[in-house]
Amino acid sequence: MIASQPSGVTQFQNVSSVMPIVESMRVSLNQLILGKPQVIELVLACLLARGHLLFDDLPGLGKTTLAKGLAAQVGGRFGRIQCTPDLLPSDVTGFNIFNQREHEFQFMPGPVFADVLLADEINRATPRAQSALFEAMAERQVTIDGQSRRLSPSFFVIATQNPVESHGAYPLPEAQLDRFAMRLKIGYPDRAVEVDLLAAQIGSAAHSVESIAAVLTPESLDRLQQFVESIHVAESVREYLVDLGRGIRAHPMVRLGVSPRGLILWQRVAQAWACLHGRDFVTPDDVQAVAVPTVPVRITGDFDDGDVIVQEVIEQTKVPV
Repeated sequence: MIASQPSGVTQFQNVSSVMPIVESMRVSLNQLILGKPQVIELVLACLLARGHLLFDDLPGLGKTTLAKGLAAQVGGRFGRIQCTPDLLPSDVTGFNIFNQREHEFQFMPGPVFADVLLADEINRATPRAQSALFEAMAERQVTIDGQSRRLSPSFFVIATQNPVESHGAYPLPEAQLDRFAMRLKIGYPDRAVEVDLLAAQIGSAAHSVESIAAVLTPESLDRLQQFVESIHVAESVREYLVDLGRGIRAHPMVRLGVSPRGLILWQRVAQAWACLHGRDFVTPDDVQAVAVPTVPVRITGDFDDGDVIVQEVIEQTKVPV
């Protein structure tokens, strides 16, 4: 275990007060998912940016394990949806049922009322069921029978999906994709890491999800996310973000570019990236470092690889000094 269950709400006055928690999470997740430090860093940035995360990869590469490990670190309530074609919106949000003993309707909350929600194989659910997450992800609330119900302020969705070419998979609608801060791929580990992975499974559970203890509470995570939102972004860097966004929209191969919500998420992830690297201000390098995980998920057009489009625009856009 890396820490005992925290008590109270941690205060964060500066980046130095954040780094011990960040480092503890970093070490634990890298022990859980071997050989993927860059992926772990981006996952932490997404969490600190108050974003939502989409894993788009083949089965068996550790997506669910990483999601459960992150949920264990955050503490609080963990919800899980196993997305299938017969999933209904009420299976996600909850529903009202008439209590005959009390002679009144009683609300039965769905798995969305959690601090961390794992939506496993989200693109196997129908578009109607997927739409149940729209309001929850954008506004952290759900409306059921005309009544709005608030979710956790630090509500965090980790969704996994298999490639669209897989049997029984539905493509996610653009409105859904724009609500994710990042889309990541874990990918296959290299040979040496796979050998170590097999060795770790023999007679030991030292690095299993069950061995991970919480280093945060939902309340302290909310405070940490508020601190990240206060990381300084100079006007020249904000203008650089806008120029990049407009350059992507104007690209001849792009049909749907970066929305204003996408630019806000891009800035927040850049703030989180700066914080993870011990700085209380954002540089153009931070903006560029998180561009590929953050932008291609929300652009569509006549291209096979959105990463190439984003890199091309970055190379063509003047960097502020």
